[in-house]
Amino acid sequence: MRIHLIAIGGSAMHNIALALYYNHHTVSGSDDEIYNPARDRLDARGLLPQKMGWDPDRITKELDLVILGMHARPDNPELQRAKELNIPIYSYPAYVYEQAKRQKRVVIAGSHGKTTTTSMVMHVLKYLKKDFDYLVGAQLDGFETMARFSDAPVTIIEGDEYLSSPIDRRPKFLHYLPDLAVITGIAWDHINVFPDFEDYKNQFLLLAQSMPVSGKLFYYKNDPHLPKLMADASIVCKVIPYEGFNFRIKNNQTLLMPDSGKEIPLKIFGAHNLENLQAAYFLCLNLGVTSADFFSAIKTFKGAAKRLDFLCKTNTALAYKDFAHAPSKVKATTEAMKAQYPRRKLIACVELHTFSSLNKKFLSHYKKSLAAADRAFVFYSEHTLKMKKLPAIKPADIQKAFNHPNLTVIQNEYTMLDKALRRFGWKEQNLLLMTSGNFGGWDMKKEIRKILSKN
Repeated sequence: MRIHLIAIGGSAMHNIALALYYNHHTVSGSDDEIYNPARDRLDARGLLPQKMGWDPDRITKELDLVILGMHARPDNPELQRAKELNIPIYSYPAYVYEQAKRQKRVVIAGSHGKTTTTSMVMHVLKYLKKDFDYLVGAQLDGFETMARFSDAPVTIIEGDEYLSSPIDRRPKFLHYLPDLAVITGIAWDHINVFPDFEDYKNQFLLLAQSMPVSGKLFYYKNDPHLPKLMADASIVCKVIPYEGFNFRIKNNQTLLMPDSGKEIPLKIFGAHNLENLQAAYFLCLNLGVTSADFFSAIKTFKGAAKRLDFLCKTNTALAYKDFAHAPSKVKATTEAMKAQYPRRKLIACVELHTFSSLNKKFLSHYKKSLAAADRAFVFYSEHTLKMKKLPAIKPADIQKAFNHPNLTVIQNEYTMLDKALRRFGWKEQNLLLMTSGNFGGWDMKKEIRKILSKN
């Protein structure tokens, strides 16, 4: 088939383009800007547009279909030409469903933990040499792309609640109609799309309602909202609670304590990850994996990219970077670092980068999210606020919202954060960086190594 992707540079979109290319389709695409790693990955396969921008002449009757990314606007000239020519137009989740509708569909949803849980399931199935397709929101060791389409019997899908496309305002996960699903938890996010929490919460009810009577839905039982939501009489599938594996920490090593008895050393840590792990466990059992095989496989799981990524260490300090930006994620990740290294002081740095995090009305949700850190820094850019067309935020607003006794707010210049961190003596002290951005262009991996090694 001849397939054109509008906004091909997106994280999921460029991986779908690569998956289609590997399936021998003729693939083209467009975007107004494409950043790495997408740029280099598309270029290596000859899929990078020759010029940036939108050109309706790219859309011809020879195309079999168009896949529309969320980054494009409703008045995109290529989209308008596709409509004029009556070319089938899919959002990427709608296209994923078309590929997966004859497979058993496993969907992992939730405001936090869905990428990690999806990655755990994929890791186990690959370790056991099972055949499966997938769509996941992070690059994983052992997987060349974040998407795969084939005639495998099952597909594993990270179910995002964000909108499907500029002309399809449904959450992505409502396209997938899962046979098996997980909801890891609900914490208000995407305030620019769901300005009301009840509306946001209702999307997860709609997901549950979309499942057949033969389906199974696992949900985190200690979430403050899910038990009531999952008791709704409109849900016809089987609803099953989970809460997380028991574990202990010995010499900064997390040991899983399954009911079978023997402790299992893990390469991941954090109570939230042990909750994700149990969700992955139940899904795998329902895919025919035995308990023994699951625990054997999970010992080698190192985590998903950008989720508690190890940066560097010395004899007396170490640094991790995490994608955490929403309040629940910041809290869970900070607590995980402190629990794993209880004898060391923790310095935690957060960048406010998303629509929600930079919204003054939303800031109060960060209260006590950094409580486990001994020192804290919050970075934000006034340029980002302007780009997102959001009202200005004052440092005092952030200080009040986070309510941390040792918090410093830094605006605009990452060099100020760099200088502040260099003033510390990095002895028995760890560093945690949390952002969905890059602190305004900071080469973190390079500079943090220098900062920690000065002592």
